[in-house]
Amino acid sequence: MDENPDTDRGHTGRRHRGSLLVELVRLIMVGLFAMAGWTVTTRIGKVTTGRLALGVFLGAGIGFVLGGVFGRHTASAATRVEREFRRIPAPEILAGAVGLVVALMPAALLSIPIFHLPPTASFPSVALLYYVCGYLGYHIGRSKSDELFAMFGVKTRAAGTREGEVLVLDTSAILDGRIESLIRMGFLSGTMLVSRRVLGELQAVADSSDPTRRTRGKKALDMLVALRRDPTVDVHLVDDEKTSRTTDVDAALVRLAKDRGAALVTNDANLAKVAQALDVQVRSIHALADAMRPPVTVGERVNVRLIREGRESGQGVGYLDDGTMVVVERASRHIGDTVTLVVTNVLQTSNGQLVFGKLADMRAAEPPVAGSAAS
Repeated sequence: MDENPDTDRGHTGRRHRGSLLVELVRLIMVGLFAMAGWTVTTRIGKVTTGRLALGVFLGAGIGFVLGGVFGRHTASAATRVEREFRRIPAPEILAGAVGLVVALMPAALLSIPIFHLPPTASFPSVALLYYVCGYLGYHIGRSKSDELFAMFGVKTRAAGTREGEVLVLDTSAILDGRIESLIRMGFLSGTMLVSRRVLGELQAVADSSDPTRRTRGKKALDMLVALRRDPTVDVHLVDDEKTSRTTDVDAALVRLAKDRGAALVTNDANLAKVAQALDVQVRSIHALADAMRPPVTVGERVNVRLIREGRESGQGVGYLDDGTMVVVERASRHIGDTVTLVVTNVLQTSNGQLVFGKLADMRAAEPPVAGSAAS
């Protein structure tokens, strides 16, 4: 398995910062408990050099042990806070900070009459007031981040930072001709991010020697150009320095989606599983089509146009209107024709349904009898 050097360096850096924090907390605890040992020794019994040294040594030892425990808990809490802040987009953090400051202003005014109460009642009441106002201000500011930045003419969604409205497009999803219809109908909306590597793969498909692949690639590039000009959707070309150092395109897409708090749009089943394992939202066009398409049942008659031969001898392959692949036995002679088949089996795969069938009129599948032409 290939290792990602950037990920390894990131984990090593976090471990190094965590160990430094633990040692710093331990040093502070050792100093505090050593001073406490000195103070306790001077206040009980006769003060001698040996007793002072023993008190300082015992205090420092207790501080060393407790400091290590407390330091590790502090490092774990700091790591969780850092991970949470990495998940939250920067505009939302800034908007939450603005909301916090604004909410503390009325809290300061309301606390003035509360301070006239007895201290045992005033200080807890003021602390609760500041906490409630600050909490509400921060969360209200985060929820209204778009409106807040729009007051100054800044569109945060264009930067690709609002979770749930940001989509990272994979090559397989762009090559799928149905994605444009889904965007037009509103099933996929918000900010669309396309990395330069995906654009390079699309260009390679458009330059393919295979006419079918070349046509799909050109249509996908034309669709991207049309979407960039469409005022109802934001399509942005992303050249992220972090992902550009990653050799694997799939890993770069997952990392981009995770860093931006975005959902990954792909038809690649393996890539979808990797993204889900890393807590990245996945939206599959195949999954949506499977959920919306009417079920094909065994024994049903279906019309399909055969476009090529199958893997096994005599098989013909075609596709239904929704993209479902159909394999017809003993139908290779009818490539290019529209035939009526009877469904014999339906398999559910990671890429969608796979339908098997046989010709409804089996006489059409039989080769002509020798001498019939002469007759």
